[in-house]
Amino acid sequence: MKDKFYITTPIYYPSNKLTLGNSYTTIVCDALARFNRKLGKDVMYLTGTDEHGQKISQSAKNAGKSEKEYLDEMVEDTKSLWKLLNISYDKFIRTTDDYHEKAVQKIFKQLYDNGYIYKGSYKGWYCTPCESFWTDSQLKDGKCPDCGREVKFQEEEAYFFKLSAFADKILNLYEKNPEFLQPKSRVNEMVNNFIKPGLSDLCVSRTSVKWGVPVDFDPKHTIYVWIDALPNYITALGYGSDDDSLFKKYWPADVHVIGKEIVRFHAIVWPAILMALGIDLPHRVFGHGWILFGGDKLSKSKETGKKECIDPRVLVPLYSADAIRYILYREIPFGSDGNYSTEMFLTRFNSDLSNNYGNLVSRTFSMVKKYFNSIIPEGEELSQQTDLELKNAVDREVENTMNYMEKLDVTKAISSIMNIFTEANTYIQKVQPWAVAKEENSETRLKTILRNLLEVIRIGSELLEPFLPTSSRKVLDALNIEEKVFKNLNNFKGLEAGQRLKEIDILFPRLDVNAESEKLFKIANQ
Repeated sequence: MKDKFYITTPIYYPSNKLTLGNSYTTIVCDALARFNRKLGKDVMYLTGTDEHGQKISQSAKNAGKSEKEYLDEMVEDTKSLWKLLNISYDKFIRTTDDYHEKAVQKIFKQLYDNGYIYKGSYKGWYCTPCESFWTDSQLKDGKCPDCGREVKFQEEEAYFFKLSAFADKILNLYEKNPEFLQPKSRVNEMVNNFIKPGLSDLCVSRTSVKWGVPVDFDPKHTIYVWIDALPNYITALGYGSDDDSLFKKYWPADVHVIGKEIVRFHAIVWPAILMALGIDLPHRVFGHGWILFGGDKLSKSKETGKKECIDPRVLVPLYSADAIRYILYREIPFGSDGNYSTEMFLTRFNSDLSNNYGNLVSRTFSMVKKYFNSIIPEGEELSQQTDLELKNAVDREVENTMNYMEKLDVTKAISSIMNIFTEANTYIQKVQPWAVAKEENSETRLKTILRNLLEVIRIGSELLEPFLPTSSRKVLDALNIEEKVFKNLNNFKGLEAGQRLKEIDILFPRLDVNAESEKLFKIANQ
């Protein structure tokens, strides 16, 4: 049986206004899912939409539509964006799916029967966009500490989850399993900001909000968003249904990847719910940072006063999904905040994708065509110092890539992969195949040089495929590589000599940075 790998994004508020910022989690998870598939693992990649609550109902009303009609359109927009960005999810869950709603009712009842849910009344400050209650001490300047928006004081009858009973258990979890919550800075945030000050019991139902899952034994109550939303990770696998075979196969999750703003719910509330249900905990929760546009979380550059173009629906048709994916992997340190700017994107496009990767492929294929009629040469066993140095450098970066991906460090992993192409370009400058071709009795040496370059391109493209699936697959197809799993990454014997290279177009045409910047700022600010 194959090793399994179950990875999830948080479920998203359905919207047709998703930007690079809120696409980031999905793009990163896609690379992790694809990479593990190429390792030969049985992968389940889950994403979806969070469709209940007051803000959904209000948005539908503002649009003059029923909740379901409004949501169906928004979900299609979300799915169309994931298709545009080449997201390879295995399952898409909607919290309005019948099977999910039924399972959530069972979970709520089970928690109630187990003594972890009780009825009371709630008084507190409510933030509608975040769908969160806050105490006086938690407010920041009288506003929501998460989003900074206005809050309203509300009082109503409600059911509560005994979160306070799990403080010591959560602390013990962090101490006994230091890999559970990553990066480690998130542990300090949870302990110092939430657990040590004292966990309050969690309000888990509303009577004033009707758009949601009703409590089946007390129908005037609607199950509050976190008891509704968080269990999607198990209900998507059939937990609480007549067929829980996927749950038995894939749970516990290998990693929940989330934004840092919802770490509290995934690293405190969700483990507590699972403990109360007697269910194993996920192996890891990874809370990544934010993408900062022009130096802050807003999309306006402080230097120019102009908005950055951060709409994937604009950027992808102009530059490709692979280019957009690359800049997010490369420039946003996974786990920390990172800056994005139009200039940065365009500069990286030219330096890394056009010059380093694309140009390497183009000129190597051109030389094989010129000197050997596009036939993959045999080459000799590696003996010269330059060849051995190249092989050792590639081996080192392959190992680095594997180690970084095991740690979920996609930023360093893709940097290591790009180093492979840099080593190949350096090798070309050292051995100068065009000069070798002019020497007498040089055919065998020239074959070895070009064979080495083709093998490096193959290895690098194999590793790059989970990140840039379209362009890397074009290269692998041109090399006649059909395998969908990693193979021959540690030797220069992955290509079949005598086969003909296929024609390949320029992967990433070089851009005029100034002209493209002007075009993008005009689009964003029109």
